[in-house]
Amino acid sequence: MTTPQIIIYDCITGETITRDFNADELAQLEADTAQADKDAKAKAKAEKALADKRQTILDRLGLTADEFQTLIK
Repeated sequence: MTTPQIIIYDCITGETITRDFNADELAQLEADTAQADKDAKAKAKAEKALADKRQTILDRLGLTADEFQTLIK
C-alpha cells in the first residue's frame, strides 16, 4: 500500500506542495478509520434491533409488513 499524501495549496503564492503523511497523521488516519468502522457497525446493529422490534410488534398483531403498509396508506 502506498503512503497517503497531503496536497497543500498556498493561495497567495500559487504554490502547491505534495507530501507524504507523517507518523502523527498516519496514526490519526488509522484511528479515524477504526472509529468510522465502529460507528458503522453500531449503526447497523441499531437498525437491525429496530427492524426486529418492528417485526415483533407486527407478529403480535398478526400482520405482515405489506399488510401494515396497506393499512397506514
